Amino acid sequence: MKRPLSGDGLTSTGFGGLRLFSGSAHPLLTKEIADVLGIPVGQARLRRFPDSEVSFQIDENIRGADVFIVQPTSNPVDQHLMELLVMIDAFRRSSAARITAVVPYYGYARQDRKDKPRVPISAKLVANLLSAAGTNRVLTMDLHKAQIQGFFDIPVDHLFAAPVIIETLVKLDSPKLTIVSPDAGGAERARAYAKRLGAELAVVDKRRTEDGTAEVMNVIGDVEGRTCILQDDLIDTAGTIQKAAIALKSAGALRISACAVHGVLSGPAIERIEQAPIDHLYVTNTIPPHGEAQKCKKIVVLSVARLLGQAIRNIHEETSVSSLFV
Repeated sequence: MKRPLSGDGLTSTGFGGLRLFSGSAHPLLTKEIADVLGIPVGQARLRRFPDSEVSFQIDENIRGADVFIVQPTSNPVDQHLMELLVMIDAFRRSSAARITAVVPYYGYARQDRKDKPRVPISAKLVANLLSAAGTNRVLTMDLHKAQIQGFFDIPVDHLFAAPVIIETLVKLDSPKLTIVSPDAGGAERARAYAKRLGAELAVVDKRRTEDGTAEVMNVIGDVEGRTCILQDDLIDTAGTIQKAAIALKSAGALRISACAVHGVLSGPAIERIEQAPIDHLYVTNTIPPHGEAQKCKKIVVLSVARLLGQAIRNIHEETSVSSLFV
């Protein structure tokens, strides 16, 4: 039987009150999640010494509490990762009953295998660091590769932002809709979106010319006269999305938009998005949009706060998280 709400926050069998804390990476998302849960953001001081070392102190009693720390490891990745590790260590040493790292965007996820000699598997290293710091559980969203869950020896709840994005795409009400994967590797993910939307599926096959001097983008599937939505898990420099959009336009697509969970948007990304023949780019707020992204009229930011808040509540109350995947 669950205990009722208390002044300390939500309570559940086996753990004390639910406490939500924020690193410096995305305090606005933490505040949105706190509003969904109906609890305040925990009191703590996160500062830096003059030499840039992290200084952190918890300003309330969290002994026996069920602590959730929200910190996407986005740019600057190393700084935000180190902050998260220091915070986890502080909560562990302050006798929190359970510590869950809420990492909406998991940095270093693209280095998940040895694809060339003498390189690290950085996604595994980060998993080891989180565990060593004292993390009991990880809540993350749309990992670059699902098998990264296997790098952890602690429970991982892997959420998908698809319900949030699809809810928006449904409102576009396009009768001739095609979901397009910008590369062959993302075809399975694009197929899942197409199935949910009752849309057609297409794939952009990227190949180099024989002399290796240029890339040829071949569109596999019928896109002529159709509304196409390019779907990817993350957009970094936007080079792939720009080239794929140009290929779709050349193949006769009527209208083109794009969607991605993580809007990394580094380097020349904004310039490329502005130049690309796309109407809108839909991204979620797993990563806070920087100044240039906020000014770009093509970019539409969707909030995953309610989804993360529901997952946190379910984890705290020891109920199913898989119900949020539909």
